[in-house]
Amino acid sequence: MPSTIGTALKVTVFGQSHSAGVGCVMEGLPSGFKVDLDALDVFMARRAPGNAPWTTPRKEADSPRILSGLNPDGRTCGAPLAAVIENTNTRSQDYGNIMGVPRPGHADFTAWAKWHGNQDIPGGGHFSGRLTGPLCVAGGICLQWLAAQGIRVSAHVAECAGVADEPFCVANNSPEANALLARQMDALADGRDFPAISGDAAARMTKAIMAAKADKDSVGGVIECVATGLPAGVGSPMFDGLENVIARAVFGIPSVKGIEFGLGFESARVRGSQDNDPYEVRDGACVPRTNNAGGILGGISTGAPLHFRCALKPISSIGLEQDSVDLERMEPARLAVRGRHDATAVTRAVPVVEAVCALAVADSLLAWPAEPLR
Repeated sequence: MPSTIGTALKVTVFGQSHSAGVGCVMEGLPSGFKVDLDALDVFMARRAPGNAPWTTPRKEADSPRILSGLNPDGRTCGAPLAAVIENTNTRSQDYGNIMGVPRPGHADFTAWAKWHGNQDIPGGGHFSGRLTGPLCVAGGICLQWLAAQGIRVSAHVAECAGVADEPFCVANNSPEANALLARQMDALADGRDFPAISGDAAARMTKAIMAAKADKDSVGGVIECVATGLPAGVGSPMFDGLENVIARAVFGIPSVKGIEFGLGFESARVRGSQDNDPYEVRDGACVPRTNNAGGILGGISTGAPLHFRCALKPISSIGLEQDSVDLERMEPARLAVRGRHDATAVTRAVPVVEAVCALAVADSLLAWPAEPLR
């Protein structure tokens, strides 16, 4: 069961939802970088369960314990950095009715087909959203390292339950548009409870999520992410392009079903003259005037804001009865999922998207840099 991503910066995630803990090992972090553990805890709290009425009431501190890779002064020493998050609030008995009856929408059936019943079932095992915790540890550290390189990553709920938020200002690459984008990113960093730019949109999304929860159902949505400050020339063509490494990392987030960069699927509906980003000279450099490409051409950064959106399906664990199959008897069965579950994955997935974007961008910077790193 491979669970490793990265080329120059490799990250391996380990653990299961109800094992003693979950964690990660990072190889390739530059030495001498000081990790702010307090800031990392603040970042981890954004993903932690039990912080909103629509999330699972499972309470976990999600504060990582660093096992190796840091000197006493908190600086990276060049050795692999290992971190673990202990699982302290598990209730495996809640999953007794799914041991032989797979939950629709989950990986229960496919895991059974691959591992013939030997897989860890309670909480989803290694397929659980719990594994996004160590992803956030690794990505949170990379976010700090990227900030030292002048690169900033931010995401928000662009849409949830059919309610849309104010979009990031990324279509135009003018100084004025980039200044507005910076203000939007600043607003999202103010510690707000719901990760949306518009307070009105956040209120309407919350209402829709709670309505689904009251119906024992769930909703999905779209997360929009940007990275600013990335210089032109980072990345590689073909299989190590920025889109490739970002998409691979993003699809490691449970519930993600699609991703698009820049204009995305809409680019299939316009002409080339509308899709192309014209160039101009600005401050002695060649820059794209618009940003339909999402900051990437040929797998390499253009210098404009890197921009993508990813779609997340509704949470599969719902309280409504659904049709399934008793795998031992091979006969029809009805299943209502018990336990503690979110009504949507979208809000808690926002920092996870930021984390995996940071991992992918940091890996590309280290593997295929545009210039010597500071």
